[in-house]
Amino acid sequence: MKNTKTEFRYFSIADWKEEEDYLRRRHQQGWKFVRVTFPGIYHFTRCTPEDVVYQLDYNPEGLADRERYLQLFSDCGWEHLQDFVGYSYFRKPAAEMGENPEEIFCDDASRRAMLLRVLRHRLPPLVLLFFVVVLPNFFFAGREPVLRLLFGLLGVICLVLFGRFLLCWRRLRGD
Repeated sequence: MKNTKTEFRYFSIADWKEEEDYLRRRHQQGWKFVRVTFPGIYHFTRCTPEDVVYQLDYNPEGLADRERYLQLFSDCGWEHLQDFVGYSYFRKPAAEMGENPEEIFCDDASRRAMLLRVLRHRLPPLVLLFFVVVLPNFFFAGREPVLRLLFGLLGVICLVLFGRFLLCWRRLRGD
């Protein structure tokens, strides 16, 4: 029986909660998260099934003072696993949380602040890509159907990612 497993899963920049739930379910099934590599390749090792809570934080600025940033989470019992494209991955056994489940973000204001950090770092390149590369090339690709299809698909991907981010923002605001 294999002791390691690799899976491909796609989570957009606004799907951090779904990613946390995915990692928790895998741990409950006996697969402990080891690391994620680009693009969306998740590595696991076999373990005793256990309820472990996974949390992600998007805070590239926090990594400037990495030691203090990680110590803050460590003091609260969170194990730091890795940093990947701006996100820091943490885990903590659910049994250590007591009656009230802990979260890295204990209120909506903290969640909104994280979402704003994601927005500030991830949305400008997406908008730039859309308006400078995708849109002009879609309209000026001429009679090349392959190019029109390619840039059309890139445009749809940009719009879907932007839409996912807006839906997540609305969910946090309670709309």
